[in-house]
Amino acid sequence: MIKEKYYISGFCSIKEKKVFKNGNQLYVDSESDNLKDFAKGIYKYLELKYPKFHKMDELCKLGFLASEVLIKDMKEVDQDTALVLSNKSSSLDTDRKHQESIQDREDFYPSPAVFVYTLPNIIMGEISIKNKLKSENAFFVTESFDAEFVSRYSEILINTGKASNVICGWVDLDNDKYDVFLAFLSKKGKIELTKEELNNLYNQ
Repeated sequence: MIKEKYYISGFCSIKEKKVFKNGNQLYVDSESDNLKDFAKGIYKYLELKYPKFHKMDELCKLGFLASEVLIKDMKEVDQDTALVLSNKSSSLDTDRKHQESIQDREDFYPSPAVFVYTLPNIIMGEISIKNKLKSENAFFVTESFDAEFVSRYSEILINTGKASNVICGWVDLDNDKYDVFLAFLSKKGKIELTKEELNNLYNQ
């Protein structure tokens, strides 16, 4: 049986106050002092008009912005495009803020707007709502980016007809230290999907 080939038709990353798409620097901000301002700068650069963005926690903003960079030049994204994301810190950054908001204050009820982001998979929910995706999605917590696992899982989704394409990658944030990488996997493209190639692109 001949194994069907899949391709990486696009990829992007956000790290060290820079945004890259397909290996090219798209945006840089050396002026912002914090992640919130950096994310707001990317939002303005992309000329997005999505009020819900401002209510997201910082982890979700990073994943959301990366997805917008990734699909920016696409006319539309298939509704059955799956999402397969992972990170090391889960939602720890927001968990701390949630805990701080309720500590030693018995008369204070924490905001549901913060509590909802104490699950990392809310990122996929926001991406799905924005792009009207009705697809399979999964969020995994691993020690580091596992290109082999992510690529195999994505291939299974396409092979079994559960998805036409897959947006996969790594969206991690802990104490303002962030590392974001997304790739668009499909049956068309120039870069053949292998764990080695996916890992190389992540490490660029």
